Amino acid sequence: MRNADSARLRMQLGRNLTYGLLDALGRSIVIGHYDKQVFPTEAELAKQHAVSRSVTREAVKMLCAKGLLSARPRQGTIIEPTTSWNLFDPDVLRWLLERKFSVDLLRHFNQLRVAIEPAAAALAAVHADTAQLAVISDGVARMEAAENGNDNTLDADISFHVAVLRASNNPFFLQFRDVVSTALRSSIQFTNRIKGRSASVADHAAVRDAIARHHAEGARVAMQRIITDVLDLIDKAEKPKRGSRR
Repeated sequence: MRNADSARLRMQLGRNLTYGLLDALGRSIVIGHYDKQVFPTEAELAKQHAVSRSVTREAVKMLCAKGLLSARPRQGTIIEPTTSWNLFDPDVLRWLLERKFSVDLLRHFNQLRVAIEPAAAALAAVHADTAQLAVISDGVARMEAAENGNDNTLDADISFHVAVLRASNNPFFLQFRDVVSTALRSSIQFTNRIKGRSASVADHAAVRDAIARHHAEGARVAMQRIITDVLDLIDKAEKPKRGSRR
C-alpha cells in the first residue's frame, strides 16, 4: 500500500472511531447515564472505549459544539443543562427522539414546522425555478408510488418537504432541512399509526399545484393544512391520557 493510501485509511479509521465515540457519548448523556456522576476525563474515556486520546478529544469537542458539554478551567468537562443543547443539531434531536418517545417533543417540533414550512411554500411559489418545481413534483410522485408499495413511505414524504424548503431559495429555511429530515421520521411514524394510513397524497399535491401556479397564498394555506392536521392528531392522541389522569 502506498504511503498516501495508508494515510487516507488511517484518517478514515480515525473519523469512524471519532463519530462512533461521539454517538455513544451523546446517547449516554441524553439518556441521563452521567446524571449522578462526574463526567469522565478524556484519559478515562479513552481507556473505557479503547480509543486514542486524540479521538476522545475530538469527540468531546464535537459534543461541546452541540451544547451537551462544556470544558471549564479547574472544573473539567461538565454536562450542560438541556436548555443549552442545540436542538437544531440532527444528532442531538435524534438522540432525544430515541431516548424515550415523547409526544410533547413531537408537538413542539410540529409547532416549529407550522411557523416555517408554510412560509417556505409561499416563497417557493414565487422563487422556485423549473428544476426545483420538478423535484417537488417528484416528491409527490414518490408518495404516489409508495402508496402502491413501490417506494419508501417515509423517504418519499420527507423528500417532498425538503424539496419545498430548497425551492424557497431562502438559505435560512434550507438550513432547516436536516432537522425536518430527522424529526419527520418519528412524527410521520406516529401520525401514520394513529390514522392507520400514510400521509394524504392529495394534500401534498395541493401544495405542489399551488407552487406550480405561483400562487403564494394558496401554497401557504395548503402546507399549513398538512401540519395543522398533524398537530390535531397529536392532540387527539393525548386526550385519552389527560382524561385518565383526572
